[in-house]
Amino acid sequence: MKIGAGQQFLILGATSPMARYTAYELAKRGCALLLAGRSPSEVEAVARDVHIRYGVPAQPRTFDARDFASHPALIEETVSQLGHLDGVFLFFGEQGDQAKAQHSFEEARAIVEVNFLGAVSLLTLVANHLEERRSGVIVGVSSVAGDRGRRTNYVYGSSKGALSLFLQGLRNRLSLSNVQVVTVKPGYVDTAMTYGVVTSRLVASPQRVARGIVRSVEKGRDVVYLPWFWQWIMLVIRLIPERVFKRLNL
Repeated sequence: MKIGAGQQFLILGATSPMARYTAYELAKRGCALLLAGRSPSEVEAVARDVHIRYGVPAQPRTFDARDFASHPALIEETVSQLGHLDGVFLFFGEQGDQAKAQHSFEEARAIVEVNFLGAVSLLTLVANHLEERRSGVIVGVSSVAGDRGRRTNYVYGSSKGALSLFLQGLRNRLSLSNVQVVTVKPGYVDTAMTYGVVTSRLVASPQRVARGIVRSVEKGRDVVYLPWFWQWIMLVIRLIPERVFKRLNL
């Protein structure tokens, strides 16, 4: 899908660094944006920033990924205001506390509701709109953590793995309607989530990931690992026999 002036996109989870830099990449191309996030003050600041930098329409909205009942109104109001959507970029996610989730169903449920159920709720609504228009794009940001269950983050990883599988099925369904669905699997990204935890050279800047996301849409990719080398790292990890994998502290 070629991205350019006149197109209109909804960005869900717009206050994250990856989302903000993706908004910049879209705004550079002349796209109008509706930026949705949980914090009213933060999403308004991002919308102002995008508009001032690039002079494109950038409107703020607030939403809660776990408030499923509010999602139809969000999408209906968005479509009503803009006239139509050319696509959605979904960035929101919840890392949660793995140690707590191992003993607290409430913690585990919060992670799953944000990362999977919230995404399913919103993307189902957007998918139906794009299917009727027979054009558009859905970009869902999953994670390399969803490629294999690891002892250190299997609740988060399983929620992202479920999202990846959902996007795969959605991609096959919507291919009949000329709607593109892109699954993005970032590795470590330099954000608040990784600050002080990951110091590896494998950490990528959100700017680099954002550029990769937009390029992947324009190249018609289905699944993309960002940066690219994570595709090969995760291939090796997936090929490790289970009897060996259980002994690794990953």
